[in-house]
Amino acid sequence: MNNTSILIQLVSSPPTWATVIAAAFLLTTLTLSMYLLFEHLSAYKNPEEQKFLIGVILMVPCYSIESFVSLVNPSIGVDCEILRDCYESFAMYCFGRYLVACLGGEERTIQFMERQARLSVKIPLLQHSSDKATINHPFPLNYFFKPWKLGHRFYQIVKFGIVQYMLIKAFTAILAVILEAFGVYCEGEFKVGCGYPYTAVVLNFSQSWALYCLVQFYTVTKDELAHIKPLAKFLTFKSIVFLTWWQGVAIALLCTFGLFKSPIAQGLQFKSSVQDFIICIEMGIASIVHLYVFPAKPYELMGDRFPGSVSVLGDYSADCPLDPDEIRDSERPTKLRLPTPDDDTKSGMTIRESVRDVVIGGGGYVSIPKFANITTLLLFLWACGIS
Repeated sequence: MNNTSILIQLVSSPPTWATVIAAAFLLTTLTLSMYLLFEHLSAYKNPEEQKFLIGVILMVPCYSIESFVSLVNPSIGVDCEILRDCYESFAMYCFGRYLVACLGGEERTIQFMERQARLSVKIPLLQHSSDKATINHPFPLNYFFKPWKLGHRFYQIVKFGIVQYMLIKAFTAILAVILEAFGVYCEGEFKVGCGYPYTAVVLNFSQSWALYCLVQFYTVTKDELAHIKPLAKFLTFKSIVFLTWWQGVAIALLCTFGLFKSPIAQGLQFKSSVQDFIICIEMGIASIVHLYVFPAKPYELMGDRFPGSVSVLGDYSADCPLDPDEIRDSERPTKLRLPTPDDDTKSGMTIRESVRDVVIGGGGYVSIPKFANITTLLLFLWACGIS
């Protein structure tokens, strides 16, 4: 029995060239991602935005580590994929919360949408004003859904669109573990008696709806979020989350029908190994893109201009004088960290304090979803002096 297990392990192991290439990209990913992470922790001036931004940044190294482990040991590939899927849903939650934080929080976001709707009603002759009050669905969704009115209801629809994907992703991950234990999951195989095709269909619809809600949210808020260059952030995040998923489904389909006969596929033998190898390369590229799309520089400059407080990124440029009336009219209800007599006069936090705030938060409570990944937990233990 042991000899058989060893033989299976040797046969399923990837070729040396694939392991070396994947390891090189993994090292690149970890180096660049940790550099960007500590850049944000060193310039932790806006916790309301950065704590969620860090969750998005960690998605790339988590993807890379899990894919490399799955590539080296395909026997635990399903377990690694489940962990990757769980963090993916958590990262989507972080990305949505990051965008809302850039708008000033949920209350400010809803007020902005309601104000847009009121302006469209008050000025009906304004060109395209009616389009700003409602969200019209494209074909064929317009036959199934009524136009969404901007305001609290639209915000709740978008929020539910993201949350439902998180819940369904977690449910299908648990279901995959159960089916795999009984040997009927059959990852990458489109057979009637396998669980993989059914979970793939469910995730397809759930993911498509979450993507649609994010696109609609971007359409409404892109002008208000212009200071953070939202298009690049949307494209980068959606490429990692959605394109990697469709890439895996496409590879499974091509292998099932015998259409994927490239040297990489023939060398790696397993459909999941092909996906893992490609993801290792893609995450190396994504880690480079993250340096430019999610930089820490704006937060470093923020501390010089607004010492001792937290401001929403990009409310005012560093070259423009502050207008008290403009500040009052556009004030955003974000949480401020105002200095107290007992506080050190130096603005900002140490890296250890920043990690504590990311994991625990300013309120002193632990949020369970934030422990959905091992990396964050290890950082937390390090910050507390345990490890």
